[in-house]
Amino acid sequence: MPFAGFNAQDFEVFNVEGLEPRMEVLIERVRPKLEILGSEIVPFLSALCGEEMFVHVAKHARRTVNPPNDTWVAWAANKRGYKALPHFQVGMFGTHLFIIFAIIYESTNKSVFAEHLEGKKGIAAVKKLPKTFYWSMDHMDPGFTPQSEMKAADFAKMAEKLKNVKKSEVLCGLRIEKGDPVLEEGDQLVSVIHSTFEQLLPLYKMAF
Repeated sequence: MPFAGFNAQDFEVFNVEGLEPRMEVLIERVRPKLEILGSEIVPFLSALCGEEMFVHVAKHARRTVNPPNDTWVAWAANKRGYKALPHFQVGMFGTHLFIIFAIIYESTNKSVFAEHLEGKKGIAAVKKLPKTFYWSMDHMDPGFTPQSEMKAADFAKMAEKLKNVKKSEVLCGLRIEKGDPVLEEGDQLVSVIHSTFEQLLPLYKMAF
């Protein structure tokens, strides 16, 4: 089955009250699309990264009370999991879709990325990113800083935090706001994801 994109009803999943009701709708409506997308993107991403990548769709299994505010599919170079590794994600909050590179708090690659970020090549790489991209240091918070507003001092602070704060994270990529027509065009959205991951590849390489 080809990937059909995301519609307004998919984003409304996050308006459903309660853990079980929200999970029921999420599993029925959104997760199948993430699984299809994961399978469709993985050959491209494996070729792009030069290593076999594996698909990981969020299960939200640890939740016992609070319903998830977002959901996603991740790709990483490990069949058993992705959280301890630099990885790519496509996911959604109730307000937008995100297409990102991420290193979250469980990964020891944060310090490697930070060291590269402090070097001339690292700064040159991040400055080349599109101004439409964004940065975040908390994968659970939909807040962000646009690439267009990031200064050298901001990247220096980011590197320092990644090295010294155990729970620190770094995320970078593209946001597509709910209601954007490209979200409902599966082929077009896949093309956007491909292009975004190509532009994020230098960040992925900086994490090793």
